[in-house]
Order: sequence, then structure tokens, then C-alpha cells
Amino acid sequence: MSESSDKDVLTSRTSPGAIATVGDERPSSPTVRPAQRRRPDWRKRLEILLLSGPAIFMFLAFVIFPVVMAAYYGFFRWKGYGAPTDFVGLDNYLIIFKDSAFHEALMHNGFILVMSLVLQGPAAVALALLLNQNMRGRSLVRVLIFVPYVISEVIVGTGWSLMLQTNGAVNGMLVKMGLPGWTVDWLSDPKVAIWSLMVIITWKYVGFAVILFLAGLQSIPTELFEASAIDGATYWKTQRYITLPLLGPTIRIWAFLSIIGSLQLFDLVYIVWGQYVASTAGTSTMATYMVTNGRMAGNYGFGNAVAVVLFFISLAIALVYQRFVLRRDTEGALTEGKK
Repeated sequence: MSESSDKDVLTSRTSPGAIATVGDERPSSPTVRPAQRRRPDWRKRLEILLLSGPAIFMFLAFVIFPVVMAAYYGFFRWKGYGAPTDFVGLDNYLIIFKDSAFHEALMHNGFILVMSLVLQGPAAVALALLLNQNMRGRSLVRVLIFVPYVISEVIVGTGWSLMLQTNGAVNGMLVKMGLPGWTVDWLSDPKVAIWSLMVIITWKYVGFAVILFLAGLQSIPTELFEASAIDGATYWKTQRYITLPLLGPTIRIWAFLSIIGSLQLFDLVYIVWGQYVASTAGTSTMATYMVTNGRMAGNYGFGNAVAVVLFFISLAIALVYQRFVLRRDTEGALTEGKK
């Protein structure tokens, strides 16, 4: 073949038409279209708004708005009716932080907080482990332990105040048992009254902790206990290395609820000791201090200031607990956004 024919063949093969013809033997690359912006899913957003809207409204109306109004009234000396006009600035808050009665109430709340965890926690864990076993009358015992929690605080406070009086049922029982030297003034003696309060609180709220821990125990797989039994682990080692670690999230949630409840304790103290006796008996709390020096004294502005201080103390403790204690539980529940 001549050079001219060879050049013609090569030219025909490298021409655009030839390339298109050769390309018929293999699929051509798909046409790349510019990325299209996704239209917002208005239906999904509307559903989220309809479902969460009432909850957000209730939270703003009954939590955020009262706190804002309490902070506003805290800057006034207000009698509780009419528009507040006697502006005092930060005087109410300065009085709170300088008042020794508030310091004592804050210390009492701290004592109640610590002792609630120390007394109720181990007792509730022990009772939950016992009631988690197969035994006769287990359901009845569960109900009896949980009954005090569902009884009204008014009934509990009234009943215990009658039993703990100087001539009440407790001292009368000690006398009949031949222990007259053990009779004390359970409600008025400052060295004893705070421990009487702890007995009432433990009796009242330990059933709630037991129910929570029983629910947590039910979620632990039985295969783990069977494997530990095959490996020869004792009962106490099984509870230490399997039960308690897996029950940890439930214990931490209960501790958080107990801490917040201890900071806001009011009803039992107010019912058993009254508005004025609580301070002399050494059982006053920040909530009773708020009512005594605010509502009962006719200074609602000061009472609102105490409520704001109590709110921020509870909020600070809750945030610290969330950051350093509940962090592992909240991070473990996340499935997206973290590698």
C-alpha cells in the first residue's frame, strides 16, 4: 500500500467521525448534569412544627416566662399586688447572700443532697437485687415498698409529725420496750431533727429508686449471668463486675433526679415543722426560706429574688452533672455526628 493511502486511512481513523464510529463498540461516559438543589421538605417541617409546637409553647409559658418575671420582680420591693414601683436594684440579692439564715438553709440542702444519695442509693440497690430474685411474695413486697412514694406529701408529713412528737407513737413505743432513755424530742432538737427528716425522706422516696433499679436490672441480658456462672464467678463478683456497671446509667439518672429534688425540697419540711419551727430546728431549706421571708413576710419581690437564686443554683448543678457525669450516657446514645 502506498504512503498516500496509509495517510488517508490514518486520517479517517483519527477524524471526529471515526472516533464516534469507534465509540460505538463501548458505552460512552454518561452526561454529567449540574447538581440540583434539593427543595426543602415543607411537609416534614410542618409536621415537626405541629408536634413540637405545643411542647415549646408550654415550656416557654410555664418555665421561661415565670423565671423572667421572677427576675423582674426581684428588683423591686413588691407587696404582691399592683404594679411594682419601689425599685431597689440588687438590694434583694445582696440581702440573700449576706443573710446567715440563707447560708444555713443552703447548708441544709447540701446535707440533704449528700445524705439522700448515701442512704437511698445503697438501700435501693440492695432491695432491687433482692426483689429481682425468684421468691414468694415478691410482687407484694414491691407494692409495699412503692406505696410510700405515691402517698401525698401532706399525708406523709402529717402522719410522721404526729408519730415523732414528744408524746407520740415513737417515744411511746420506746417506753413500752423498756427504753425510756432513748426518748428524745425528734422534731425540735436541732441535733436530731435533721436526721428525723432524713428518715422521712428515705422512707418516702426509696421506693422510686427501687422501681427504677428493677427496670434497669430487667434490661441486663441473662446470658451474661449464665456465662459468669460457667466461668465460676461468685455471686458478689457477678454483681460487682456485671450488674453494677450495666446498672450504672440507671443509677446516674436516679442520682440526678435525687439531687434536683433535694435542692427544691419544701413540702415535707413545711408540713412537719411549719414555717417558723424549721429554722430553729435546723431543717430549713432554700424553698422554706423563700416562703418564710417572701410570701409570709409580705415581701414578694424578695421571695422572687430567692426563687431566681434557687433556679440558677439548680441549673448550675444540673449543667455540671450533665457535663461530667451524664456525658458518657448521652454520647453513647448518639449514632450520628461523631466518629
